Amino acid sequence: MTMQPSSKARREIVWPSVVTVVSAAILIGAEVFGAAFAGGWALAILFGLDDTGAHILQAVLFAVGVLIMVAFIRAAQRVEPFTRRA
Repeated sequence: MTMQPSSKARREIVWPSVVTVVSAAILIGAEVFGAAFAGGWALAILFGLDDTGAHILQAVLFAVGVLIMVAFIRAAQRVEPFTRRA
């Protein structure tokens, strides 16, 4: 009989990778969401929108920011894997 590696091999978290990605996400997230808020406010003034229009525009840009952050974290996870086989 040959010994096959178990498909349920134990995984361990690679904490330096997790901390690196989370730290970068916090920094980039602050910039992305700050830009969404300021950009929504500036575009609302540019287009002559009222407060409700400004808030809607900010919410749309905030949602785009969430998509950007999800894409960033997924891409960063490919470069810095969060787990490895023990």
